Amino acid sequence: MPTSFNGGLGMESSYYLATANPSPATRPLHGIARADVVVVGAGCTGLAAARYLACQGRSVILIEGGEVGWGASGRNGGQMIPGLRLGAAQLVKRYGAEHGRRLFKLSVSARDEVLGLINDEGIKCDLKRTGHLSAAIKESDLDDMRREVECLHTIMDYSDAAILEKADTRREVATDYVGGLLDRGGGHLHPLNYTLGLAEAAINRGVTIHCQSPAKRLDRTGSGVTVHVPGGRVIARHCILAGDALLAGLDSSVTRHIMPIASYIAATRPLNNSSELISADRAISDSRFVVNYFRLSADGRLLFGGGERYTRRPPTDIAEFVRPFMERTFPQLTGTPIDHAWGGLVSVTRTRLPHIGRDGPVLWAHGYSGMGTILSSLAGSVLAKAIDGDDVGLDLFQSISPPAFPGGGLLRGPLHTLAMLWYATRDRLGV
Repeated sequence: MPTSFNGGLGMESSYYLATANPSPATRPLHGIARADVVVVGAGCTGLAAARYLACQGRSVILIEGGEVGWGASGRNGGQMIPGLRLGAAQLVKRYGAEHGRRLFKLSVSARDEVLGLINDEGIKCDLKRTGHLSAAIKESDLDDMRREVECLHTIMDYSDAAILEKADTRREVATDYVGGLLDRGGGHLHPLNYTLGLAEAAINRGVTIHCQSPAKRLDRTGSGVTVHVPGGRVIARHCILAGDALLAGLDSSVTRHIMPIASYIAATRPLNNSSELISADRAISDSRFVVNYFRLSADGRLLFGGGERYTRRPPTDIAEFVRPFMERTFPQLTGTPIDHAWGGLVSVTRTRLPHIGRDGPVLWAHGYSGMGTILSSLAGSVLAKAIDGDDVGLDLFQSISPPAFPGGGLLRGPLHTLAMLWYATRDRLGV
């Protein structure tokens, strides 16, 4: 996982790093090491899997190209949104009521997975169980949300969701939306501190973490796998690929199913009137194709994510790239100083459903398509359980495995970029 793929995306300037808990002490890998399982990637997927396996008595070595949590796990919006990127109604339409219900139930269990880890390990991460509001830009979006809530209530037996009309939505957030879908089961947290807490918990259970040890090559052997890093190699019976957008072709048969997208966040200075912007301290996102997502920090800042780029080249000034999106949403914040701005790569799939699977001794989970704040920890647990002999969750995710992107290694990026720009243009035109 070469760290250069996140170069220039501003992690060193992020609000999360400025308010981070201490990182665990690690060292690069040198020489030959052996373990039952080698995990590639020190984000929530890899750390949750490593911790679980160590609790089951397995020896685990985790290698990370950069630092713990410096991938998407420690850079994201911190929004806890139960479910998958495809809503309940879409799952039922695509897979039928019974299969859709099983998928939804498994995905919603990610919330309980994360809350359980926070409680069991005493992780300090500014947890707020205040709900998530999906705000509707157009009346047609609100109609879709009404159908979604009906499906949640009648088919999924999920009672935490409710429709808010325009006036109620305005009382929730000080901007103009036509309404929204409130999920009281959502919330938000400090994602880097949550990830660092998982790392500490994994180490306490016996996991060895080697940072600054990017995986360069993966070899399948008769007895398992060997993962090579600049300073040596790890020989193991099983390998978990948990690098998301940063796998950099380590296994092309896996990575051709995902595409990296760069997303950017700005954090204002602490606001005197933060509760006037978001009255109940909820996590909020809107219904645009290029989603705006925002929430308040523990010290009263607005953390606002807006805009995407479909190449790894970052804006010259990240704060000024995000500012127009923030000020269009909250004109009352025009000119407000921005103290922190950063970006990160997130992987998406063609169906926007996660790519989680297994091929012999190699397992993987990625492609959360913007839903990875809590889904990633569940995916790590699912992979770990599969190694331990419980394939139920893995089989269910494999049943919705997304297809590879077309175009091969040379063309799949440009083709995807053209498609994303088309939908982004429709978004701007209000189509």
